[in-house]
Amino acid sequence: MWQCWIGSGVLRRRWRGTLNDVLPKSNISILQRDVNLSRVVTYRKMSSCHRQLKLPGGLGRKLKYSSYSASGFHSRFLCSSLVHNQTDPIEIHKKKLTLWFSHLPQEEKQFGGYFTPETMHVEPLILERKPEERKGPLITPLLKPSQAPQSASVTVEQLFEPTQQGGRERGLNVLLYGAVGTGKSTVVRKLVLDWCAGLTLTQFKLLVPFSCEDLSQLSKSTSLRDLVSRKYLHLKNIPLLSGESDQARDVLFLFNGMEKMKLDFRIGSTELCSDPNEALPSGAVVVNLLRKYLLPEASILVTTRLSALDHIPTKYVKRYAQIYGFNDPDRQRAYFTSRLLQQIGEKPRNQEAHSLIELLYLNLQRESQLAAACFLPSYCWLTCAILHFLHFTDAQAPIRTLTGIYTSFLRLNFGGEVLDMGGGASSLEHQNSLMLYVVRTVGKLAYDGVAKKRTSFSEEELEQFVGGKTKTDEELRQLAVFRTDVLDFFLVPCVETKRSELDEKEKRYVFAIPAMQEYLAALYVVLGENKTALEKLSKEVTLVIGQVGDDVNTLLSIISKFIPLRVFAVFNLLKLFPSLFEKISSRSKGRIARTMAAEMFRSEDSFNEDVLDQVEQSLLGVHGPQPQERLDSRAFELYPIFMGGLLHYENRVLLEKLGCSIKSTTVVQITRTLKRHLAAEIVKLQPPEELMDLLVLLYEFQNPRLTAEVLLSIRSIKLSTVRMTPLKCFVLSSVLACAPSRYHLEELDLSSCHLTNDLLTMLWPAFHHTHNLNLCDNPLLESGARCLLDALLGNQSLRQLSLMHTGMGDKGACELAERLNQHTGLQELNVAYNNIGDNAALTLVDACREHPSIHTVHLYLNPLSNVGKQSLYVRGVPPEQGGTGQRVKVLASVTEGSNISEDWHPILSVISKNASSWECERVREQLQIFLRDLEWGRKQAPSFWKKMHFRRVEKGVRQTLQMLQKDIPTRTGGSAK
Repeated sequence: MWQCWIGSGVLRRRWRGTLNDVLPKSNISILQRDVNLSRVVTYRKMSSCHRQLKLPGGLGRKLKYSSYSASGFHSRFLCSSLVHNQTDPIEIHKKKLTLWFSHLPQEEKQFGGYFTPETMHVEPLILERKPEERKGPLITPLLKPSQAPQSASVTVEQLFEPTQQGGRERGLNVLLYGAVGTGKSTVVRKLVLDWCAGLTLTQFKLLVPFSCEDLSQLSKSTSLRDLVSRKYLHLKNIPLLSGESDQARDVLFLFNGMEKMKLDFRIGSTELCSDPNEALPSGAVVVNLLRKYLLPEASILVTTRLSALDHIPTKYVKRYAQIYGFNDPDRQRAYFTSRLLQQIGEKPRNQEAHSLIELLYLNLQRESQLAAACFLPSYCWLTCAILHFLHFTDAQAPIRTLTGIYTSFLRLNFGGEVLDMGGGASSLEHQNSLMLYVVRTVGKLAYDGVAKKRTSFSEEELEQFVGGKTKTDEELRQLAVFRTDVLDFFLVPCVETKRSELDEKEKRYVFAIPAMQEYLAALYVVLGENKTALEKLSKEVTLVIGQVGDDVNTLLSIISKFIPLRVFAVFNLLKLFPSLFEKISSRSKGRIARTMAAEMFRSEDSFNEDVLDQVEQSLLGVHGPQPQERLDSRAFELYPIFMGGLLHYENRVLLEKLGCSIKSTTVVQITRTLKRHLAAEIVKLQPPEELMDLLVLLYEFQNPRLTAEVLLSIRSIKLSTVRMTPLKCFVLSSVLACAPSRYHLEELDLSSCHLTNDLLTMLWPAFHHTHNLNLCDNPLLESGARCLLDALLGNQSLRQLSLMHTGMGDKGACELAERLNQHTGLQELNVAYNNIGDNAALTLVDACREHPSIHTVHLYLNPLSNVGKQSLYVRGVPPEQGGTGQRVKVLASVTEGSNISEDWHPILSVISKNASSWECERVREQLQIFLRDLEWGRKQAPSFWKKMHFRRVEKGVRQTLQMLQKDIPTRTGGSAK
């Protein structure tokens, strides 16, 4: 509990208890509710003072006015204390740090902004290492807990506890290091926020964080005091940094990303300095702090990557600690829970989020490849982002694409990162974008794997693509840094190694996330890194090719068959190139373009699943019987999708910040080629899964004009049996929304797509572009039917509506009857197999008779009595034939009274096609009713030929019934022995 007393006119406090009793945001104004000081605080100036006083815990609620007066507490004391807190530079510092470090990057805001850094934080594993063992062995994702180092996990706060060698006469220098993506920056952010809230490192009165990237950009010499005030103006005159007495013992400096600075601890290069007011280069200031020559009582926390571990001599580091990320599934599960449950922000979807978390956890426990990737918290972020994208996309959320998520992921981890090529840190011409280096090495490896349909790579292949061409010492140094810090971020040892590879004792490597291989391969191509030496030889060649034709790569490969590349380069025949190009292109320009399109966007053999389902399976695992090994024979359908998505303007802007510039000419060339290819392929009949992939490609491309042009070639969209999700519904609606108002589909088939009411709402825009809408075999129920009718209000072009086997029932049928007049163009209505009784069926048919254009109603496989069927038949024929109104064909059975229905064959075909997915007993019962109807009609037939016709139809019904009975044992798990 808190104890308060008055002394020297200042309100003091002492805490007796644990830090867990203090809430992170415990700044509760002491006078907001419970403290009544209206009698003593009378001045406006004083009221502005007391509103700023914040006390943690429940102190404000426990202090009453009576206790103040009994203790001799006066308003002037309160006001002076409040004014002090308002102007106290440390309090101002804490508020500003809280604002700065609570800021979420744009990549986080795109997921709704439901979470905050302090609520979604999961502490990664941190182990203290002795100086002699600081470089290994490392915990890899494949090591079991028994193989891990036996050191106990520590927190950053424990690292600053006094050691046995001495107290706090001299400050501690602690070095926290780890690989890319292990969570160093996240730990630093959480540490700063917790210090501001009084939850950790309370022995330090002042925490001064610095970004070493910022410090490395400073060109002028500056003193420590000026360096601090440059970033934190409110700390300009703070006594803790004066160097007098031992005040600096209450200061903790934090230098994040030490690898960004070139520190030189040689005395000949960095002079000694103990004066906080003496101007020095920023690196020299940091070196003197670490030497303990400048403010020796101050403590320092340094974070760095593995490659920069030896940049600080061991004699200047008191403690080493290595951050390992999430070394077990429980930490990963805690992260997924904190992220996914807060990202959705809606209680009705909590259950779905919990189910996803459980599936993730099961997959992680299997020691899958995903578990190896999620060893790094960065990949946990990517996993959560993709799952949120796949399952919780809605029409109100900002537009997000799969390509955009991967691009944002790389910007979060490598934004602004460069590889120094010598010549000084400030020399931009001697720096190379780290992401561009990744593309030219790892991206080349990824592209080679996609081209050869391989996902695993040997150590020799890694050496060939990543470091095989290094020559100079500087290149070797770059390669060493890259291998230490970055390579393991993308490539990890393969978990599911084939038995033959185990026999050969050959270690294989795969991309941590399978889709990352396709993304980097696409980026490698889009950036033009796959061009040959001939293509890169002269800008003149590229310019001429771009003006005359669409194909660069294929054309040059054709030319190289006639003129060897080395001859072409050595004799400098570039001057002859325009005429040579003209001769070849005049004969084969169209064929070259088609060759390029087929090569770049060729259709791969799919696994009978669309790419979004494949992405989900890579995260959640495959349930049931495991598929046969297909590690090196998978299709790469995401590769062309990423190529299209990378051309989107927003992704190009992000890549520009990473040092990867996509040229406008490249965008034009690939867009033109893509349009030609899609226009030719879209008219072909495609399986539903491949058609869904095409829609995803158009969505990822985010080019409304191109999408509209491609849609003009699409006359029908058949996605039957595709498991529709919120994302797929959003993709379909977004793509069709690009079409002009005059555009209409002949058919939109969404049968057996697991559609629900929420998904129907997302599909509203898609329903406005179709003549024939098929929603059979979806659990819409009565509420879904009502939602659909609302969605169809804007569609005046609808001609056929199929709602067979949607569970609408009597109420849904009656509501449909009431609102049919809102759809004046409707001609055919299918509500078969919907548990509709006699009365509701009669009501619906009567409404159809009053409708100006409906001519056919499907009502078979509904529980209709013989009397009801007869009534429906009578009401559906015109008056001159004994009916009561407008002609409406009612299909209630294979018979129509004593006659065979002319639609008996389509009815049986529909039943045969869907019997395996329908309820067997219900369908068999209806088929037996058909047999009774046929038997009765056969007895009423006046002629022999008509009786034979009845027998022929009866035979078809019996065959369908036998097929259904044979299928029952298969669906129940086996047959009787």
